[in-house]
Amino acid sequence: MIWKMASAETAAEHERILREIESTDTNCIGPTLRSVYDGQEHGLFMDKLEGRIRNHDREIEKMCNHHFQGFVDSITELLKVRGEAQKLKCQVTETNQKLQNDGKELLTSMDELRQCRLQQRNIATTIDKLTHCLPVLEMYSKLQEQMRAKRYYPALRTLEQLEESCLPQAGSYRFCGIMSENIPRLRTHIRDVSMSDLKDFLESIRKHSDKIGETAMKQAQVQIARDNAVTSQQRSASGRRIRKEACSGTEVDRTGSNPFSEKDSGILDVEDEEKDEIPGAQDLVDFSPVYRCLHIYTVLGARDTFENYYRKQRRKQARLVLQPHSNMHETLEGYRRYFNQIVGFFVVEDHILHTTQGLVNRAYVEELWELALSKTIAALRTHSSYCTDPDLILDLKNLIVLFADTLQGYGFPVNQLFDMLLEMRDQYGEILLKKWNQSFRQILDQDNYSPIPVASPEEYQRIAGQFPFQDPELDKIPFPKKLPFSEFVPKVYSQLKEFIYACLKYSEDLHLSSTEIDDMIRKSTNLLLTRTLSHCLQYAIKKKNVGLAELVQIIINTTHLEQSCHYLEEFISNITNVPPDTINATKLYGTSTFKVRACMSHPPPTHTWIVWIIIHCFYNTHCDC
Repeated sequence: MIWKMASAETAAEHERILREIESTDTNCIGPTLRSVYDGQEHGLFMDKLEGRIRNHDREIEKMCNHHFQGFVDSITELLKVRGEAQKLKCQVTETNQKLQNDGKELLTSMDELRQCRLQQRNIATTIDKLTHCLPVLEMYSKLQEQMRAKRYYPALRTLEQLEESCLPQAGSYRFCGIMSENIPRLRTHIRDVSMSDLKDFLESIRKHSDKIGETAMKQAQVQIARDNAVTSQQRSASGRRIRKEACSGTEVDRTGSNPFSEKDSGILDVEDEEKDEIPGAQDLVDFSPVYRCLHIYTVLGARDTFENYYRKQRRKQARLVLQPHSNMHETLEGYRRYFNQIVGFFVVEDHILHTTQGLVNRAYVEELWELALSKTIAALRTHSSYCTDPDLILDLKNLIVLFADTLQGYGFPVNQLFDMLLEMRDQYGEILLKKWNQSFRQILDQDNYSPIPVASPEEYQRIAGQFPFQDPELDKIPFPKKLPFSEFVPKVYSQLKEFIYACLKYSEDLHLSSTEIDDMIRKSTNLLLTRTLSHCLQYAIKKKNVGLAELVQIIINTTHLEQSCHYLEEFISNITNVPPDTINATKLYGTSTFKVRACMSHPPPTHTWIVWIIIHCFYNTHCDC
């Protein structure tokens, strides 16, 4: 019973193993077979397995028998379609070939398209890079053109723009590196060239200072003439009347023996200059080099260096300009060139002061002017002391006044120049006294010491116009008749008025009041009377060939001249517009001047004492001796 139960379990186990083998992947039946061989019933299992195989073979055979006819039919059908399949295969092969051929062309086109797309991408990249590089190249080309055209300040701006904006945007290309390395050298070149232009400019204005100053003084004189035109027109009527009354009959003397006849004063003819427009300093000088150099050094951060160099060079030029020539005193042209150079120098500095921002300042210009003023005054004092010609002194005075007025128009203080002119007035007065001393002596030498014969009323009026003579008793005498004085009297009187005119000419335009001019003329006239004319009378009296008649005529002449002193005072008042009764007005010393008593203490040894007694008695009778 137990054997049967064990046999049943074995059979069941074998059945399970067979089902497991049938349902399991053959790769996983190893453990199952091992369990069979580990047992003792593998023979039974093999029998069971063979029985299962025979069962499956019978089932397969049944299935094959069942499907055989269908298989045969399928083979038959397959054989039938083999030809069609062959045709289809050929068609497929042909189509494939065509497709391969067409595919090759497509692949070629696609490859070409790929190459084109690659080239297009490269071109786009190149265009983009060139877009960043073109501004650099254009800017550098522009820089080269500006350098060739010597437009250095714009070139420096272009260089700055190239360095700061264009090159960083372009990228790290080799040519960009070369440009970057070349920028410092270009800056140095621009700086050196601009400095060279500045040196040429400084040399140019040094050479043209004379012309610049001449032009500025012409402009100043034209402006002064225009400013004075209205005043001159207002005074023209009264001035012509006064001058006609004071000077009638003296035209012959003025054009002949007058030391101050109408001459070219050495100053410019204003009327002629007004016809043409006078160019300014900016028209004569191209200031662009100094502006350009200033801008360039400012951009380069070296403005202080430039300012110091410019001021140092201009100081050197100022010292050269202020050094007068050794023979400057010989001609007015020498003084004019000296003044023109000084005016030209300061006109340039004033223009620079007002057209640049800080290159020169007011303190610097004032410092230069103080230096120039002191050296100019010293030079004028030295050279004018050599002058003995009153005409030259007067022309020099007019030139100094024009020089001062020109610079005053540019804002420079010139009071010291006018103070110096007042000092020169004393020198001018001494020179005039020497000049008139010669004129008086010449008149005395040429006088015949005889009363003037008058043959007609016209001749009488001519003489009366030269000398203010009034004698009612003589007027009653019919022509021909004789005047009590000789030709010496009207000639000396005319020379006295001409001396007054000469003093007035020097006093004009010195910014003096009418009272100061009047006082100066009166004092100078008193010197002429008390020194020059008095000495000339002494000289005439002491001559060895002077007889009694000549001495008597000299006394008569001096008496009439003494009586005419109040006319001279009126004449001075008329030309200075100062009333003669002014409290501080200086009086003329006519009475003490025309007395010859001072000569009596030293009579010439050839004259007899009788002559001197007669003269002494005459003076005791007619003079307050």
